[in-house]
Amino acid sequence: MTKNPLLDSYNTPYSTAPFSKINTIHFIPGFKQAIVKAKGEIDDIVNNPEVPTFQNTIEALDFSGEELDRISSIFFNLNSAETNEDIQKIAQEVSPLLSEFSNDITLNEALFKRVKTVYNAKAELDLTTEQTTLLNKKYKSFSRNGANLAEDKKEQLREIDKTLSQLKLKFGENVLAETNKFEMLITDEEDLAGLPDGAKEAAKQLAESKVKEGWLFTLDYPSYIPFITYADNRELRKKLSLAAGSKAFKGDDLDNQNNVLQIVKLRHERANLLGYKTHAHFVLEERMAETPETVLKFSNELLEKAKPAAEREFKTLENFAKELDNIDRLEKWDGAYYSEKLKQKLFSLDDEKLKPYFKLENVINGAFTIANKLFDLNFEEIDSIDKYHEDVLTYKVTDNNGDLISIFYADFFPRAGKRNGAWMTVYKPQYIKNSENSRPHISIVCNFTKPTKTKPSLLTFNEVTTLFHEFGHALHGMLANTTYPSLSGTSVFWDFVELPSQVMENWCYEKEALELFATHYETGEVIPMDLVEKIKDSATFHEGMQTLRQLSFGLLDMSWHAGESPETIKDVKTHESKAFENTKLYPDVSENCMSTAFSHIFQGGYSSGYYSYKWAEVLDADAFEYFKEEGIFNKTVADKFKDNVLSKGGTENPMTLYKRFRGQEPKPEALLKRAGLLK
Repeated sequence: MTKNPLLDSYNTPYSTAPFSKINTIHFIPGFKQAIVKAKGEIDDIVNNPEVPTFQNTIEALDFSGEELDRISSIFFNLNSAETNEDIQKIAQEVSPLLSEFSNDITLNEALFKRVKTVYNAKAELDLTTEQTTLLNKKYKSFSRNGANLAEDKKEQLREIDKTLSQLKLKFGENVLAETNKFEMLITDEEDLAGLPDGAKEAAKQLAESKVKEGWLFTLDYPSYIPFITYADNRELRKKLSLAAGSKAFKGDDLDNQNNVLQIVKLRHERANLLGYKTHAHFVLEERMAETPETVLKFSNELLEKAKPAAEREFKTLENFAKELDNIDRLEKWDGAYYSEKLKQKLFSLDDEKLKPYFKLENVINGAFTIANKLFDLNFEEIDSIDKYHEDVLTYKVTDNNGDLISIFYADFFPRAGKRNGAWMTVYKPQYIKNSENSRPHISIVCNFTKPTKTKPSLLTFNEVTTLFHEFGHALHGMLANTTYPSLSGTSVFWDFVELPSQVMENWCYEKEALELFATHYETGEVIPMDLVEKIKDSATFHEGMQTLRQLSFGLLDMSWHAGESPETIKDVKTHESKAFENTKLYPDVSENCMSTAFSHIFQGGYSSGYYSYKWAEVLDADAFEYFKEEGIFNKTVADKFKDNVLSKGGTENPMTLYKRFRGQEPKPEALLKRAGLLK
C-alpha cells in the first residue's frame, strides 16, 4: 500500500498541505491512525511517573494531537470549500469518531487528576500570563465538559455529543443541497430588464456551462444578489426570494425543522447535565459578555436606539415604492430593489458605477498595501505550493526583514462544492516549540462574481468590504505570536474575534486608502473624490434597518438557546415568528423560515454568539476612532493594535488587551455616531 500523504511528514515547501497527493480514500485511515497516535500521546502524559507539572501535563497536552488537528483542518476546510458526496459521507463517519475522541480526553479521570493537581498548585507556580491562561483554559475544558460528572452522566454526555455532531453536519448538508438544487432559467430577455450587463453575462455563461439556452440564476450570492437588487420583474424576484427564504423548510427529505428542534433540545440537555441553566449560560461563561442577561440588555439597548430610525427608514421606503411603482405593500423581495433605487436617487450612487473601480486583483493588492503600511507585511504570489482547486491563489507573506510570517491561501469564486458566504480558516496554527516559531497557514474563502469573457471580476462595494473583513481575520491569524497553539491567532473569545475583521472594513471608506487601489479597470483613473464622498455619505443609509436586521438574528439565536425549556417548542416557524416580533418590518411570508438555514448557529460556532457581530462593532468603531484621531496609517497606533490585539491571540482577557491598546474601555457612542443613530 502506498504511503498515506496525510500521515507522512509533509515534505513540501513550507510544510504546506499536499493537496494534489490527497485522495478521499486517505481520510478515514488517516483519521483513525492519527486518533490512535493522539491517544498514545495522552497515555504518555497519564502514565508519566513524575509528579504532574505545568510542562509535563498542561504544555504536553496542548501540543498533543498535532497530526490529528492538521488532518481535521484539511478535511473540514475541504468539506466547506470543495465538497462532494464522498467527502460528506466521510464527514458523517468521522464526526462521531472525533466527538468520541474529544470525550475520551475530557472524561479521562487520570488525566483530569493530573490537570487538577497542577491547577490547585498554581499559586505556588511561577507562571507567565500566557501559561496561567492556558492552565485555566485546560482546567475549564475538563470541568466544562463533564470531568466532574458521575460515570452514568459521562456516558449520557458522550451520546449527546455524538448525536449533536451528526445533526450539525446533516443540517449543513441539507442547506448546501438546497442551495445547489435551485435553478431559475430565463429564456425571454425582457425578463432581465434592470439587470446590469455583468450579471446578464455571468448568467449566460452559467447557462452555457450547463448546456442550457438562456440565462441561469441560482441561490449563490453573486447570482442571487444582483437579481434581487436590480431585476424589474417583481414576480421573478419573488420566485428567487421564496427559494432562498424557504431553504430546508419544505417538509421533504432536505427539511431541517426536526434537526433544529433536536439540536436545541440536546444543547439544553447538555448544559443542564453540566450544571448550567441553559446552553447560552454555558457558552457565555467563556465570552466577554459573560451572561445571557448582559447580551439581552446590550441588544435591547441598541434596539431602542435603532428601532425608531428603522421604522422611519422603512416608512420612507414604502412611500418611495408607492410613488414609483404604485406598490401597495412592500414585501421582502422588494426591499433590496427599492433600497437601491432610493440610494441612487438620494446619493446618485449606483453600485454598477462603482464596480469598474473595484477589480478583484486591485482590491486584493489594496488590502496588501494597507497591511504593509500598517503592519510591515509583504505579499508575494507563489506557485510552488499545492492547492485544492485551480481558482485558489497562494502567497508567501514576509516582514520587512524578509522573514516568513505566514502562508496565505485565497479562494474567491463560487462553485458547486462550496458553501455560500465568506470565511477565514486555518490550515496550520502558529506556535513556538523547541525555540522555533512555527508560522501559520491561513486561508480566506469568499463567493465573488467570476470574470466573464469580456470583463474581469468586478466587485460590488459590499463585496469589497467583505474581502477586507475576511482579510482582517486573516491578519489576526498571520500575525499570531504566542507559544501555545490553542491560544494562537483567532483562538479568542467569539465576541472579540470579529474586532480585527470589522475594524479593517473601515479603510474601505477612507479617501487615503481608496486612492491606493480603487482605479478604473479600463482607464486606470483613480476613483473620483465625489464618488468617495458619496460612499461615505451613503455609509449610514438604512443603518437603522441594517442594525435592526442584525439584532433580529442575534435575538433569534438567544431565543433558541437562552430559553429554559426548548422541549416545549413544537413548531420552528411559530417560535421564530415570536422571536422576530419586536424587530419585524416586512410582512411575514408563510413559506419562509430563517432558522432552517441559519448555518451560523446550527452548524458553525455561533450558537448563543450571533450578538458578537454587533458587540465587536462597538469595539471596532471605538478602535477606528483612535486611528482617525491620529491618522489612519499612523504607525504608533498600528503597532499598538498589532502588539496588543493581533499578535496576542487568546493569551489574556480580551478587555485587558483592548484597554492596553486603546487606553480605555470601548464606548458605544462611537458606533452610534458612525451609524448616524445619535441625535
